[in-house]
Amino acid sequence: MRETIRKQALTVRETGETNMLDTQRVQVIANHMGFYELVIYLEEHRKEYANFILTGNSGEEK
Repeated sequence: MRETIRKQALTVRETGETNMLDTQRVQVIANHMGFYELVIYLEEHRKEYANFILTGNSGEEK
């Protein structure tokens, strides 16, 4: 997970508008916020995203 996507996910979380495991709703909010990278990432990497939400591990430690 790139840093940009991690930051976008955390920004969506800060809105408090949805359960972050509701990926469809997260995509709607991300799209509304212009976070197109996150929208696409959720389509292609749901398992990795769920791991990030549950563990905080983005899989790319830099």
